[in-house]
Amino acid sequence: QVRLVESGGGLVQAGASLNLSCAASGRIYVNDFVAWFRQAPGKAREFVGTIRWSDGTASYTDSVKGRFTISRDSTKHTVNLQMNTVTPEDTAVYYCSTGVPYAGRRSSNYPYWGQGTQVTVSS
Repeated sequence: QVRLVESGGGLVQAGASLNLSCAASGRIYVNDFVAWFRQAPGKAREFVGTIRWSDGTASYTDSVKGRFTISRDSTKHTVNLQMNTVTPEDTAVYYCSTGVPYAGRRSSNYPYWGQGTQVTVSS
């Protein structure tokens, strides 16, 4: 069993930066990936990016490439999502997830989820 807790959300203006954190506890496997998803009101949950615990290999969806960066601190079992130059289109509840040894881009790939943290970007 794995427990994930997100933090760092809030209200920011367009163009600002925000850093989200995901703290993991429980049975964590070094070759597993941690993914970030987001869900805007009335929309499906959307893949943002993913990172592998063991070596930090990360991948992103096209809409955030060059603006968002995922990093991990293996000793603290935390994964961060650094969001730069945010736009109102980034407004959503952001979730972290884990539990598979591959970089899945579907929410159904992941068995473990946090409760989410709200990010609101004003124009």
